[in-house]
Amino acid sequence: MEQWWILRDREPDKYRMVREREAVLRTYAMDKLGFRLVVHRYFARLEKIPARPEAYMGIPEFKLPMDYALFCCILAYLDRKAVEEQFLLSEVCDDLMATCPAEIGLDWVQYEHRKSLVRALTFAKSVGIIQPVEGDVEQFSFRPETEVLYDVTVVSRYFMRPYPKDLSEFATMRELLAASWIETEAGADVGADLGSDVEDVETVGQTGDNRESTAARRHRIYRELFLCPALYGSESSGSLDPDMVYLRNYRNRIQEDIEARTDFRLELYRNCAMLVLPERRMRYTTYPDAKGISDISLQFAAVARQALAAGELQMQPDGTIRLTPVDFERFVSICKSRYGPGWGVQHRRAKLQEAASELKAFLVEWRLAREDPASGMVLLMPALGRVTGEYPAEFDEKLSADLAAKE
Repeated sequence: MEQWWILRDREPDKYRMVREREAVLRTYAMDKLGFRLVVHRYFARLEKIPARPEAYMGIPEFKLPMDYALFCCILAYLDRKAVEEQFLLSEVCDDLMATCPAEIGLDWVQYEHRKSLVRALTFAKSVGIIQPVEGDVEQFSFRPETEVLYDVTVVSRYFMRPYPKDLSEFATMRELLAASWIETEAGADVGADLGSDVEDVETVGQTGDNRESTAARRHRIYRELFLCPALYGSESSGSLDPDMVYLRNYRNRIQEDIEARTDFRLELYRNCAMLVLPERRMRYTTYPDAKGISDISLQFAAVARQALAAGELQMQPDGTIRLTPVDFERFVSICKSRYGPGWGVQHRRAKLQEAASELKAFLVEWRLAREDPASGMVLLMPALGRVTGEYPAEFDEKLSADLAAKE
């Protein structure tokens, strides 16, 4: 679940474990999530398709849309190469100038464009589709004349998963997601319902009139639980949301299934469900993590909890707390004045608007908050009430003593 694929030459033991349990893993992945397990002689891969796309599901190493465009062009370039054929960085640069979309305006004189290519090639190396033989691509950021020699690996042409038809035949991302869903047995009835209303489909497997088979709903809910920080009922339905009803009806069965086969534990509340780790495991991307903004979000949750208890904030029937942009900044200000002396230098020196903007983006990414693009209202989600953070008493005492000494 945490890896793009398992390469046999890089992780032979892990590959062998998957190969030995192939039948059981394939059945479980398809039955519970509608995911296809591919076990090739060179790799094993679980084809993970989200119920709905989220910003955080992108490639973490990529910073700009250009990174994705260049990487796709690199894939097309590699597709024309033979296995173990060698090529030079300068050859890639020349090919990209001819194949890259014109609207990008690719120009290797520009530092940002060279840096974007470096990120794309570095990622290609990390996933094993190219192998550097000689040279350091990082130097290309600073010197356009830098040369690097690469090998094309045997797995390069398997990076993209197969699609039911040519990608050029898809008009929108939703069509692509819907077609991916139809590939699974449970999605057959969903595909029949989609018809020409694909544009109205917000979530894979769910149609405009909510007709959905039991298997399709199970796949979608499992995907949300495993690939998203939290699953929420709709604002209009609240606790009567079909997903929440399904989870309550099958809670014991789902909980036993997940806890028996994974490290996670299911937590289910009135309007929210999530998978949590009783113990931190390094191989997972978890919240909270070691980043300073993660600590700040915990402290912000504590401030919000205290304000709610004091009657300053009102909880909505769907479990959310609505804040205007001004109120959100005000509570960030309270958080900064109360906990700021213990923050890292970057966040201590940041202006209030900068700190609020970064915190809001972080909360939205982890589904701890939502922002209404029309009104700018910030909705604190129920999962934020699950966490809180305070400094230890001894830290507060030391901080108070240090401040008194400075005065």
